[in-house]
Amino acid sequence: MDTGSSFSWLQCQPCEVYCHNQAGPIFDPSASQTYKALPCSASECSSLKRSTLNNPLCNTLNTCIYTASYGDASFSIGYLSQDKLTLTPSQVFPRFVYGCGQDNQGLFGRSAGIIGLARDKLSLLGQVSYKYGYAFSYCLPSALGGQGGVLSIGTPSLGMSSSFKFTPLVVDSKNPSLYFIRLATITVAGKPLGVSAVSYKVPTLIDSGTVITRLPASLYAALRGAFVKAISGKYPKAPAFSILDTCFKGKLASTSAVPLVQLVFAGGAELSLRAKNIVLQVDSGTFCLAFSASREIAIIGNHQQQTFKVAYDVSKSRIGFAPGGCS
Repeated sequence: MDTGSSFSWLQCQPCEVYCHNQAGPIFDPSASQTYKALPCSASECSSLKRSTLNNPLCNTLNTCIYTASYGDASFSIGYLSQDKLTLTPSQVFPRFVYGCGQDNQGLFGRSAGIIGLARDKLSLLGQVSYKYGYAFSYCLPSALGGQGGVLSIGTPSLGMSSSFKFTPLVVDSKNPSLYFIRLATITVAGKPLGVSAVSYKVPTLIDSGTVITRLPASLYAALRGAFVKAISGKYPKAPAFSILDTCFKGKLASTSAVPLVQLVFAGGAELSLRAKNIVLQVDSGTFCLAFSASREIAIIGNHQQQTFKVAYDVSKSRIGFAPGGCS
Protein backbone atom coordinates (compact mmCIF):
# COMPACT_ATOMS: atom_id res chain seq x y z
CA MET A 1 0.00 0.00 0.00
CA ASP A 2 1.93 2.98 -1.29
CA THR A 3 0.81 6.60 -1.13
CA GLY A 4 4.10 7.58 -2.77
CA SER A 5 3.23 6.05 -6.16
CA SER A 6 0.20 5.79 -8.41
CA PHE A 7 0.57 2.56 -10.34
CA SER A 8 -0.65 -0.81 -9.03
CA TRP A 9 0.99 -4.09 -10.05
CA LEU A 10 1.36 -7.68 -8.93
CA GLN A 11 3.72 -10.49 -9.82
CA CYS A 12 2.44 -12.61 -12.68
CA GLN A 13 3.19 -16.00 -14.15
CA PRO A 14 5.22 -16.99 -16.08
CA CYS A 15 7.68 -14.51 -14.42
CA GLU A 16 9.58 -14.25 -17.69
CA VAL A 17 12.58 -12.57 -16.06
CA TYR A 18 12.34 -12.67 -12.25
CA CYS A 19 9.79 -12.90 -9.44
CA HIS A 20 10.83 -12.62 -5.79
CA ASN A 21 9.46 -14.99 -3.16
CA GLN A 22 6.02 -13.86 -2.08
CA ALA A 23 3.48 -14.96 0.50
CA GLY A 24 0.86 -16.95 -1.36
CA PRO A 25 0.71 -18.13 -4.98
CA ILE A 26 1.81 -15.91 -7.86
CA PHE A 27 -1.12 -14.76 -10.00
CA ASP A 28 -1.63 -16.74 -13.21
CA PRO A 29 -3.42 -14.55 -15.77
CA SER A 30 -4.07 -17.55 -18.03
CA ALA A 31 -6.47 -18.83 -15.36
CA SER A 32 -8.57 -15.65 -15.52
CA GLN A 33 -11.36 -15.52 -18.07
CA THR A 34 -11.54 -11.74 -17.71
CA TYR A 35 -7.83 -10.94 -18.02
CA LYS A 36 -6.69 -8.78 -20.93
CA ALA A 37 -3.26 -7.42 -21.84
CA LEU A 38 -3.72 -3.90 -23.19
CA PRO A 39 -2.36 -2.88 -26.62
CA CYS A 40 0.00 0.00 -27.21
CA SER A 41 -2.87 1.97 -28.78
CA ALA A 42 -4.87 1.95 -25.50
CA SER A 43 -5.33 5.34 -23.86
CA GLU A 44 -4.13 3.82 -20.59
CA CYS A 45 -0.78 3.04 -22.25
CA SER A 46 -0.40 6.72 -23.11
CA SER A 47 -1.17 7.57 -19.46
CA LEU A 48 1.71 5.49 -18.11
CA LYS A 49 4.27 8.31 -18.35
CA ARG A 50 2.25 10.46 -15.96
CA SER A 51 1.47 7.53 -13.66
CA THR A 52 4.94 5.95 -13.45
CA LEU A 53 7.21 8.79 -14.68
CA ASN A 54 8.60 6.25 -17.18
CA ASN A 55 7.79 6.04 -20.88
CA PRO A 56 5.76 3.00 -21.96
CA LEU A 57 7.32 0.47 -24.31
CA CYS A 58 5.77 -1.75 -26.96
CA ASN A 59 6.70 -5.36 -27.76
CA THR A 60 6.44 -7.17 -31.10
CA LEU A 61 2.95 -8.41 -30.18
CA ASN A 62 1.79 -4.80 -29.73
CA THR A 63 1.42 -5.25 -25.96
CA CYS A 64 2.00 -2.17 -23.80
CA ILE A 65 4.95 -2.56 -21.38
CA TYR A 66 5.10 -0.57 -18.14
CA THR A 67 8.10 0.23 -15.92
CA ALA A 68 7.42 1.14 -12.29
CA SER A 69 10.56 2.35 -10.50
CA TYR A 70 11.11 3.55 -6.95
CA GLY A 71 13.49 5.75 -4.99
CA ASP A 72 15.35 2.77 -3.46
CA ALA A 73 16.15 1.41 -6.98
CA SER A 74 13.45 -1.30 -6.76
CA PHE A 75 11.41 -1.79 -9.93
CA SER A 76 8.71 -3.81 -11.68
CA ILE A 77 8.44 -4.30 -15.45
CA GLY A 78 5.62 -6.13 -17.17
CA TYR A 79 2.43 -5.98 -19.19
CA LEU A 80 -0.16 -3.26 -18.79
CA SER A 81 -3.29 -5.27 -18.04
CA GLN A 82 -6.98 -5.15 -17.31
CA ASP A 83 -9.09 -7.52 -15.24
CA LYS A 84 -12.08 -7.73 -12.94
CA LEU A 85 -11.27 -6.39 -9.47
CA THR A 86 -13.50 -7.68 -6.68
CA LEU A 87 -13.19 -5.80 -3.39
CA THR A 88 -16.25 -7.44 -1.86
CA PRO A 89 -18.89 -9.69 -3.47
CA SER A 90 -21.01 -6.59 -4.17
CA GLN A 91 -18.16 -4.20 -5.02
CA VAL A 92 -16.80 -5.20 -8.43
CA PHE A 93 -14.85 -3.19 -11.02
CA PRO A 94 -14.88 -5.04 -14.36
CA ARG A 95 -12.06 -3.13 -16.08
CA PHE A 96 -9.44 -2.43 -13.43
CA VAL A 97 -6.09 -1.42 -14.98
CA TYR A 98 -2.87 -2.64 -13.36
CA GLY A 99 0.53 -4.12 -14.17
CA CYS A 100 1.23 -7.83 -14.60
CA GLY A 101 4.87 -7.92 -13.45
CA GLN A 102 7.37 -10.14 -15.26
CA ASP A 103 10.57 -8.66 -13.77
CA ASN A 104 10.19 -7.52 -10.17
CA GLN A 105 13.32 -6.76 -8.20
CA GLY A 106 14.13 -4.85 -5.04
CA LEU A 107 12.91 -4.32 -1.50
CA PHE A 108 9.35 -5.62 -1.74
CA GLY A 109 9.60 -8.17 1.07
CA ARG A 110 7.21 -11.05 0.47
CA SER A 111 4.46 -8.86 -0.93
CA ALA A 112 2.68 -9.86 -4.13
CA GLY A 113 2.91 -6.32 -5.47
CA ILE A 114 2.04 -2.70 -4.77
CA ILE A 115 -1.27 -0.86 -4.52
CA GLY A 116 -0.67 2.69 -5.76
CA LEU A 117 -2.76 5.26 -3.87
CA ALA A 118 -1.39 8.57 -5.16
CA ARG A 119 -3.54 11.00 -7.15
CA ASP A 120 -3.03 9.88 -10.75
CA LYS A 121 -6.07 8.52 -12.61
CA LEU A 122 -4.46 5.06 -12.98
CA SER A 123 -4.06 4.63 -9.21
CA LEU A 124 -6.46 2.38 -7.33
CA LEU A 125 -7.94 5.48 -5.74
CA GLY A 126 -8.33 7.17 -9.12
CA GLN A 127 -10.10 4.18 -10.62
CA VAL A 128 -12.65 3.66 -7.82
CA SER A 129 -13.20 7.26 -6.66
CA TYR A 130 -16.21 7.77 -8.96
CA LYS A 131 -18.04 5.18 -6.88
CA TYR A 132 -16.78 5.79 -3.34
CA GLY A 133 -15.59 9.40 -3.33
CA TYR A 134 -12.06 10.78 -3.54
CA ALA A 135 -10.79 9.86 -0.09
CA PHE A 136 -9.27 7.04 1.91
CA SER A 137 -7.81 6.42 5.34
CA TYR A 138 -5.57 3.87 7.02
CA CYS A 139 -3.95 2.87 10.25
CA LEU A 140 -0.58 1.14 10.03
CA PRO A 141 -0.12 -1.33 12.91
CA SER A 142 2.79 -1.14 15.30
CA ALA A 143 5.84 -3.14 14.28
CA LEU A 144 5.90 -4.32 17.91
CA GLY A 145 2.69 -6.30 17.48
CA GLY A 146 -0.76 -5.75 18.88
CA GLN A 147 -3.75 -4.70 16.82
CA GLY A 148 -3.79 -5.12 13.06
CA GLY A 149 -3.94 -2.40 10.46
CA VAL A 150 -6.88 -0.96 8.51
CA LEU A 151 -7.30 0.45 4.99
CA SER A 152 -10.64 2.06 4.11
CA ILE A 153 -11.46 3.56 0.73
CA GLY A 154 -14.04 6.26 0.04
CA THR A 155 -15.49 9.34 1.69
CA PRO A 156 -17.23 7.29 4.45
CA SER A 157 -13.77 6.11 5.56
CA LEU A 158 -13.18 9.55 7.04
CA GLY A 159 -15.83 8.78 9.66
CA MET A 160 -16.27 11.59 12.14
CA SER A 161 -13.94 14.20 10.69
CA SER A 162 -14.03 16.03 14.01
CA SER A 163 -11.66 13.39 15.40
CA PHE A 164 -8.95 14.54 12.96
CA LYS A 165 -6.70 17.54 12.92
CA PHE A 166 -6.20 18.51 9.29
CA THR A 167 -3.42 20.16 7.34
CA PRO A 168 -3.79 21.45 3.75
CA LEU A 169 -2.30 19.54 0.84
CA VAL A 170 0.38 21.40 -1.06
CA VAL A 171 0.74 20.89 -4.82
CA ASP A 172 4.29 20.24 -5.96
CA SER A 173 4.65 21.10 -9.66
CA LYS A 174 7.35 18.47 -10.15
CA ASN A 175 5.27 15.69 -8.54
CA PRO A 176 1.61 16.77 -8.79
CA SER A 177 0.22 13.32 -7.96
CA LEU A 178 2.01 12.98 -4.59
CA TYR A 179 0.80 14.12 -1.18
CA PHE A 180 2.81 17.08 0.05
CA ILE A 181 2.08 18.96 3.27
CA ARG A 182 3.84 21.78 5.11
CA LEU A 183 5.93 21.05 8.20
CA ALA A 184 5.69 23.98 10.64
CA THR A 185 7.53 22.97 13.83
CA ILE A 186 9.30 20.06 15.49
CA THR A 187 9.48 19.87 19.27
CA VAL A 188 11.47 17.54 21.53
CA ALA A 189 10.26 17.20 25.12
CA GLY A 190 7.96 20.17 24.48
CA LYS A 191 10.70 22.51 23.27
CA PRO A 192 10.87 23.69 19.63
CA LEU A 193 14.09 23.02 17.77
CA GLY A 194 16.33 26.06 17.70
CA VAL A 195 16.22 26.56 13.93
CA SER A 196 15.01 29.41 11.74
CA ALA A 197 11.52 29.36 10.22
CA VAL A 198 13.04 29.09 6.75
CA SER A 199 14.46 25.67 7.68
CA TYR A 200 10.91 24.29 7.61
CA LYS A 201 10.10 25.68 4.17
CA VAL A 202 10.95 22.48 2.31
CA PRO A 203 8.72 20.10 0.33
CA THR A 204 7.34 17.57 2.83
CA LEU A 205 5.95 14.31 1.44
CA ILE A 206 3.83 11.88 3.44
CA ASP A 207 4.58 8.40 2.15
CA SER A 208 3.36 5.03 3.41
CA GLY A 209 6.03 3.33 1.28
CA THR A 210 9.03 4.92 3.05
CA VAL A 211 9.96 3.47 6.44
CA ILE A 212 12.21 6.08 8.08
CA THR A 213 11.34 9.78 8.16
CA ARG A 214 13.83 11.94 6.29
CA LEU A 215 14.60 15.54 7.22
CA PRO A 216 16.83 18.12 5.53
CA ALA A 217 20.31 18.18 7.06
CA SER A 218 19.81 21.30 9.21
CA LEU A 219 16.54 20.04 10.69
CA TYR A 220 17.89 16.56 11.26
CA ALA A 221 21.02 17.87 12.99
CA ALA A 222 18.86 19.96 15.34
CA LEU A 223 16.52 17.03 16.07
CA ARG A 224 19.43 14.68 16.70
CA GLY A 225 21.12 17.16 19.00
CA ALA A 226 17.97 17.74 21.07
CA PHE A 227 17.22 14.01 21.24
CA VAL A 228 20.75 13.09 22.34
CA LYS A 229 20.70 15.84 24.97
CA ALA A 230 17.35 14.59 26.33
CA ILE A 231 18.57 11.05 26.93
CA SER A 232 22.23 11.85 27.60
CA GLY A 233 23.69 9.59 30.27
CA LYS A 234 20.66 7.28 30.34
CA TYR A 235 21.80 4.90 27.59
CA PRO A 236 25.32 4.14 26.33
CA LYS A 237 25.96 5.12 22.73
CA ALA A 238 26.19 2.41 20.08
CA PRO A 239 27.68 2.41 16.55
CA ALA A 240 25.58 3.59 13.60
CA PHE A 241 23.30 1.06 11.91
CA SER A 242 22.83 1.42 8.15
CA ILE A 243 21.36 4.91 7.50
CA LEU A 244 20.62 5.38 11.22
CA ASP A 245 23.51 7.28 12.80
CA THR A 246 22.14 7.92 16.29
CA CYS A 247 22.06 4.62 18.18
CA PHE A 248 22.14 3.49 21.79
CA LYS A 249 22.48 0.28 23.76
CA GLY A 250 19.20 -0.84 25.25
CA LYS A 251 15.82 -2.41 24.53
CA LEU A 252 12.75 -0.63 23.26
CA ALA A 253 10.64 -2.01 26.10
CA SER A 254 12.79 -0.08 28.56
CA THR A 255 12.94 3.26 26.75
CA SER A 256 10.59 5.17 29.05
CA ALA A 257 13.14 7.97 29.04
CA VAL A 258 12.65 8.61 25.30
CA PRO A 259 11.29 12.17 25.05
CA LEU A 260 8.06 13.08 23.27
CA VAL A 261 8.67 14.32 19.72
CA GLN A 262 5.96 16.35 17.98
CA LEU A 263 5.75 16.95 14.25
CA VAL A 264 3.46 19.95 13.83
CA PHE A 265 2.05 20.85 10.42
CA ALA A 266 0.41 23.95 8.95
CA GLY A 267 -3.11 24.38 10.31
CA GLY A 268 -2.30 22.71 13.63
CA ALA A 269 -2.35 19.03 12.63
CA GLU A 270 0.29 17.05 14.48
CA LEU A 271 1.86 13.68 15.08
CA SER A 272 2.71 13.36 18.78
CA LEU A 273 5.30 10.61 18.72
CA ARG A 274 6.20 8.38 21.62
CA ALA A 275 9.03 5.86 21.89
CA LYS A 276 7.59 3.26 19.49
CA ASN A 277 7.35 5.90 16.73
CA ILE A 278 10.62 7.68 17.53
CA VAL A 279 13.18 4.89 17.84
CA LEU A 280 13.67 1.56 16.10
CA GLN A 281 14.99 -1.60 17.73
CA VAL A 282 17.59 -2.76 15.19
CA ASP A 283 18.80 -5.79 17.17
CA SER A 284 18.22 -7.32 20.59
CA GLY A 285 20.46 -4.83 22.35
CA THR A 286 20.47 -1.69 20.19
CA PHE A 287 17.89 0.96 19.30
CA CYS A 288 18.33 3.96 17.01
CA LEU A 289 16.63 7.26 16.35
CA ALA A 290 14.28 6.44 13.44
CA PHE A 291 15.05 9.57 11.44
CA SER A 292 17.76 10.32 8.91
CA ALA A 293 19.05 13.23 6.84
CA SER A 294 18.09 13.89 3.22
CA ARG A 295 18.66 16.48 0.55
CA GLU A 296 16.23 19.38 0.28
CA ILE A 297 13.10 17.36 1.04
CA ALA A 298 11.32 15.92 4.06
CA ILE A 299 9.49 12.57 3.95
CA ILE A 300 7.14 11.48 6.73
CA GLY A 301 7.72 7.72 6.75
CA ASN A 302 5.55 4.85 7.91
CA HIS A 303 7.38 4.21 11.20
CA GLN A 304 6.21 7.62 12.42
CA GLN A 305 2.66 6.98 11.14
CA GLN A 306 2.15 3.66 12.95
CA THR A 307 -1.00 3.43 15.14
CA PHE A 308 -2.31 6.84 13.97
CA LYS A 309 -5.33 7.07 11.71
CA VAL A 310 -4.28 9.02 8.63
CA ALA A 311 -7.06 10.47 6.46
CA TYR A 312 -6.52 11.54 2.85
CA ASP A 313 -9.48 13.82 2.09
CA VAL A 314 -8.37 14.47 -1.48
CA SER A 315 -11.61 16.11 -2.60
CA LYS A 316 -11.09 18.79 0.06
CA SER A 317 -7.30 18.86 -0.45
CA ARG A 318 -6.29 18.03 3.11
CA ILE A 319 -4.61 15.35 5.25
CA GLY A 320 -5.80 14.52 8.77
CA PHE A 321 -4.24 12.73 11.75
CA ALA A 322 -5.88 11.15 14.77
CA PRO A 323 -4.28 9.03 17.54
CA GLY A 324 -5.40 5.49 18.33
CA GLY A 325 -6.34 4.72 14.76
CA CYS A 326 -6.01 0.92 14.89
CA SER A 327 -8.37 0.43 17.84
